[in-house]
Amino acid sequence: MKLFLSGLRKLVRRQATWVTLGLLAGLLALIVIAVGATSSRPGASATERVAVLSLVTFPVAYDQILSFILGLGGLFAVIYGAAIAGSEWTWGTLKNAVARGQSRSRYVLLTFASVAVAIAIGLVVTFAIGVIAALVGATLAGVSTSGLTDAATLSRLPQQFARGWLAIVEEGALGFTIATLARSQLAGIGAGIGLFFGESFAGIFLPDIVKYLPFNVATASVSTGAATGGGFGGGAQIASLGANTALVMVVVWLIGALLVAAVFTERAEIAG
Repeated sequence: MKLFLSGLRKLVRRQATWVTLGLLAGLLALIVIAVGATSSRPGASATERVAVLSLVTFPVAYDQILSFILGLGGLFAVIYGAAIAGSEWTWGTLKNAVARGQSRSRYVLLTFASVAVAIAIGLVVTFAIGVIAALVGATLAGVSTSGLTDAATLSRLPQQFARGWLAIVEEGALGFTIATLARSQLAGIGAGIGLFFGESFAGIFLPDIVKYLPFNVATASVSTGAATGGGFGGGAQIASLGANTALVMVVVWLIGALLVAAVFTERAEIAG
């Protein structure tokens, strides 16, 4: 427990934590407020206006905001996980921990556990900022906020958050493991981003295979109810597993990634 809490305190002081949260929350707030401010632009049809204003119209805005966070948050989680894991090698933190008698695999797993908690906190904070931005956008657009307390929508948010958090944690675990294998922040981030976009492109040609791969199952495991067409962030619809089957695959990928990171760290040469 002491090692876990120490990991959390370390993440609070890390620049990567605040930069990642700030970029995601800032981009979300900017887009949502901009939608409200420009909703009355000339030339837009009634259908287009309704579609655009879904970001600031409650209760639909809840689903739209969460969908945006989960879509872009997956990429941010890959980068964040890689940044944290890579720093353990490049900064010599892992070597110092082992020198003090810490178990290698235990240290790696508890480090990632602190990352998972940081992701959960970031998800809640970003969503709260998104809702506030949607209220501001609704005011600018002259849209009623009467659906803000819609009971049916609010009652299913906790389950959506839980599934979304698990999906993002799985994506973060991939970045964490890649950086561990590479022993480098930059290599882990670069490879993680490459896999993230590579899997999307591969889905066009190998849909029956890609639907079992980590980023696709993360997308398929969460249904926010938002009409985005292509999962978290919209886009072209590709073959995907059912939500519950995908959730099982998310757990499999998560456990597999962490096992690889732990086994590699146990056997790696870190002296010097």
